[in-house]
Amino acid sequence: MRVAIIHDWLVTWAGSEKVLEQIIECFPQADVFSVVDFLSDSEREAIAGKHVTTTFIQKLPKARTHYQLYLPLMPLAIEQLDLSGYDLVLSSSHAVAKGVLTGPDQLHISYIHSPIRYAWDLQHQYLREAGLNKGIKSMLARMMMHYMRLWDVRTVHSVDSYVANSEFIKRRIQKAYGRQATVIYPPVDVSAFSFCEDKEDFYLTASRMVPYKKMSMIVEAFQVVPDKRLIVIGDGPEMDKCREKAGVNVEFLGWQPFDVLSDHMQRAKAFVFAAEEDFGITPVEAQACGTPVIAFGKGGGLESIRGLEHKHPTGLFFYEQTPNSLLDALMRFERDALERISNKACRENAMRFRPECFRNEFTCLVEKEIERFFEKKVRGNDAL
Repeated sequence: MRVAIIHDWLVTWAGSEKVLEQIIECFPQADVFSVVDFLSDSEREAIAGKHVTTTFIQKLPKARTHYQLYLPLMPLAIEQLDLSGYDLVLSSSHAVAKGVLTGPDQLHISYIHSPIRYAWDLQHQYLREAGLNKGIKSMLARMMMHYMRLWDVRTVHSVDSYVANSEFIKRRIQKAYGRQATVIYPPVDVSAFSFCEDKEDFYLTASRMVPYKKMSMIVEAFQVVPDKRLIVIGDGPEMDKCREKAGVNVEFLGWQPFDVLSDHMQRAKAFVFAAEEDFGITPVEAQACGTPVIAFGKGGGLESIRGLEHKHPTGLFFYEQTPNSLLDALMRFERDALERISNKACRENAMRFRPECFRNEFTCLVEKEIERFFEKKVRGNDAL
C-alpha cells in the first residue's frame, strides 16, 4: 500500500510532533505532507530525515514566524495537497490536517489531538486571553472562527476512522463531529527520565508561561505558604505577571535545557500542574521520575494520574483553577498523600505511555481498519 501522513504544521517540536514521529516509525515507507515545514536539521532527524511536501503557505511572507496569521487560508491550502495516488492516508490533526481530500477507494484514519480548540468550546477563552473579546477585531475573529467551524464540520465525513489522544478528546470529537473514536494515548519517552526515590523539600512546576497554563495562579498560591518552596521552570509572556505575585519562597529558573528540567523533576517532592490539557505529557514525565503530581482535575490529567481513591495513587487533584483550591490540595498532599503515594507506583503508571505501547496499539488499529475497509469493498463489488 502507498501511505501518506499529513500533519498540520511543522514549526516547533512539541507533543503532536512526537506522535508524528512514532506514526512515521510505524510506517517508514510513508510520504509526509504538511501546511508548512520549518523544522531544524536536528528536529528533522526525528522524522527520519524525510522530505515534507508543503502547501503554498510555505512561500508566503513571514510564514516561518507568523504562520498562525494564515489560519483562514489553511483549509484551502490543505485541500490542494494531491493525495489521490495513496491507498492509506494517516492524518495527525489539531487544526486542519483531517480536512485533506480523499476518495472512496482511500482509507483515511485521523489521530485527533483535539478538534480546533479556538473554534469550538474554547473560543471564548482564547478571545479573552488574546484581548479580542470586544471591538472590530473581535467581530472579525469570531467570523473567522465561525467559518472554521463550518469547514471543520464539512470535512467530518472525509475521515473513515477517528483516533483520540484521550477519553477527554473522545468526548470532544463526539460533541463536535458526532463521531465515535478509539482512544490511543500519545507516546511519552519515559526512558529519558531516571527514577529517583530521594526527594528534596521543594515543589516544581514547569511550563510555557501563557494564560491557560495558570502559572501565575500557582505562584500566587505559594505566596500564602512561605514555608513551602516552589521552583518554576519556563518562560513566556506571563513571566512578569508571575514575578509580581511571587514571594521569597518562589525561585524562577527561566527556560532550562532538558537535563536541568529532568534533574529537578527527579528531586522534587511533587510536580504542580494547573492547566486543563487534552492529555498532558509533562505530568507523565514527572511520574516517570517517581514524582507525584498535584494537578487540576479536568482534562487528560484525570486519565494519566491516579488520584488518592486509587489502590496505587500517583497524585491528587484540585477542581477549581484558584489559589485557594490549590492550597487545599497542597495541605491534603502533605497530610494524606505523602504516606500513601509510592514513588515506584508513579514510575509504573508512567510506563503505560511508552512509545512502544503507542506503536503497538496504533499499528493494530490500522491493520484492523484496513481489513474492515477491504471487506466492505469486496461486499460492495459482490453486490454489483
